[in-house]
Amino acid sequence: MNQSFASNVEGPFAAQGVPFSQIITKGEIPPKYLESDYIMHQFVERLVHYVLSVPQGSFSMPELGKLLEIMDPIHQVFFFKRLKENSPSSLKQFAPLYYGFMAEFDSLLFT
Repeated sequence: MNQSFASNVEGPFAAQGVPFSQIITKGEIPPKYLESDYIMHQFVERLVHYVLSVPQGSFSMPELGKLLEIMDPIHQVFFFKRLKENSPSSLKQFAPLYYGFMAEFDSLLFT
């Protein structure tokens, strides 16, 4: 499925296909996902499930890090929180990203 970011897909976000592979590779979040805190929250939820379900090597940590840098800090923290909740053992794989991003939010680490 080769969807353009500019296409106007009708229907609820949950029913839309999200081209995570393209998004991670390009390091760009489509503007339509950034327009609403609710949509961005749902995007992060789905991104977590994507990164946990694809084979290792499907994306690089620097690519994912670049994508996370675009996100609002609240969504960055939410990404790692959901990652930890869904797969605590996966934090080993994501440790370089986790500690890199969480160093900025040390006051939030234990909340």
